[in-house]
Amino acid sequence: MAAATPYIVSARKYRPATFSSVIGQKALTSTLKNSITSGKLAQAYLFCGPRGVGKTSCARIFAKTINCLNPTPDGEACCECESCLAIDRGTSYNLIELDAASNNGVDDIRAITEQVQVPPQVGRYRVFIIDEVHMLSNQAFNAFLKTLEEPPAYAIFILATTEKHKVIPTILSRCQIYDFKRITIDDTVDHLKYVAKDKGITADSKALEIIARKADGAMRDALSIFDQVSAASGGNITYESALENLNILDYEYFFRLVDAFAKGDVAGSLLIYNDVRLKGFDSLSFIGGLASHVRDLMMAADPRTQSLMELPQDTAARFTVQAKSLPLQWYYAALKILNDCDFNYRTASNKQLLVEVTLIRLCQLMAPADPPFRGGTTNPPLHNPATGPQVVAQPSAPPAAPRPSATVTTPVSSPDPIPASPPPTAPQAPGPVTPTPTSASPATPASPDSRPTPQTPQRPAAGRPKSFRLTEEVTSSTGHLEPRRNPVTIEDIQRAWQQFMVSNPDQRILMSAMRGAKLQMTGEADITALVRHPAEQQAFESSNKLITFLRDTLRNDFISIRAEVDKSVEVHNFLPPEEFLQKAIANTPGLADLLRDYQGEID
Repeated sequence: MAAATPYIVSARKYRPATFSSVIGQKALTSTLKNSITSGKLAQAYLFCGPRGVGKTSCARIFAKTINCLNPTPDGEACCECESCLAIDRGTSYNLIELDAASNNGVDDIRAITEQVQVPPQVGRYRVFIIDEVHMLSNQAFNAFLKTLEEPPAYAIFILATTEKHKVIPTILSRCQIYDFKRITIDDTVDHLKYVAKDKGITADSKALEIIARKADGAMRDALSIFDQVSAASGGNITYESALENLNILDYEYFFRLVDAFAKGDVAGSLLIYNDVRLKGFDSLSFIGGLASHVRDLMMAADPRTQSLMELPQDTAARFTVQAKSLPLQWYYAALKILNDCDFNYRTASNKQLLVEVTLIRLCQLMAPADPPFRGGTTNPPLHNPATGPQVVAQPSAPPAAPRPSATVTTPVSSPDPIPASPPPTAPQAPGPVTPTPTSASPATPASPDSRPTPQTPQRPAAGRPKSFRLTEEVTSSTGHLEPRRNPVTIEDIQRAWQQFMVSNPDQRILMSAMRGAKLQMTGEADITALVRHPAEQQAFESSNKLITFLRDTLRNDFISIRAEVDKSVEVHNFLPPEEFLQKAIANTPGLADLLRDYQGEID
């Protein structure tokens, strides 16, 4: 009975053997082939990039190609000669590999430098591959410098790393650096289709897309995940089996959630989230997936950024359709809310409530709550380009209580003002009457003098949590997220400049810089502030409050401030006391006589 062929995982079986079989690195492999064909080989190379993109594979192909006894006309290794077969089997003396993650000491590097002195027996070059070179210790790096700079003519070093910034500069300066890029989703899917066909496995294109996105640009990870899913699905990889085995949320959940956000359907979004939790998905992963979905929608909303989605054409077309249902400003606000949720998730005591409040806030962006539940803000909702402005019914005012005849009571102010009833000619929106808060003592209607005017900002009640301010942080003072561009002059800037100084006396460093600054208009809304020294320049650059105040006061979101040190101002260098006294005596002859009269000394 013949022995069974041992199983080889796909990541090893389909490892590239020639430059042409390397996936996603065409420009880099072409450069390496040209250097081999022209005979212009460096003594040291540094291959850097993410994991699983082919760094070590390209290093082995490079070593095999330069030692091949019968290279092909296009500069590839023949893979049939004695040298190529020995490298493929791992028995070649011309290829030495060192894993610096576990061999990072000085003795390990000295062993390499000793082997450098031995010339090749078959082939022209000896190639030393040091993987994860950033793990070497500083002493090992220093012991390696001389050999790396002046090796024998037959020795070539190829260093591979995922963290180039950890390699010391003296090593970098001695190497030719090649940056490997992440493998795109399309290239990964195409290669997985080839592997599935070669193995006789039926695979859905959408399932392979899920695997490619899970691999995040690493072909080795994609092949490992492919083996996992194919084993679990019995050789028939479907979209549903891929989602189930990889514990990934379906796109449909996120598409339904965004539809609920567009309609302001709070209950619907909470029910979708509950369904996600019942299926066993982690809430943090859910927030991350939703943020990625909103990000892709934002990219799909502008034709110039659609290529940044990294999605297949059919899926990208669906994103483009849904992106039109919401204004572009909605995505900016939604990503800010989702990022805050992700930041606060690990420290939240009630994580489920945090996610639910986040979903409510996303719904409230398009359909804010009626007063008094809007956190003190009176801004209208955003406009949906598909359905037009959202109409929010205002509660009608309750009937006024009769004035007592014998006693006079003081009007009771509520945490939020009760809107006045519409004039008789305006149609009254149908709906139930909202009850108003009652007081223990009878109250009379507020007099005109005590009623707040529209210009008076309303402060939220002391007991109301800040999280109820659902729309104030994402809307401008005009109630819309559309940019404001009111024309401004240098006189307008100077008046607002003085207002800010009056209202912010506690910021002493910034106030000192503002008093001595010279303002210039260098554009339609560009301001240059000439300051006296770099400390004042830093005070402007570290303060966002001033630019926000100017934009809101002058109603122009394009106002910018650039602080520059005024070189025309004379800089006074303060001298030490001894040098100052010597200079003063030189400029004032009578000062020396005065010091002698008082028995003073000059050091």
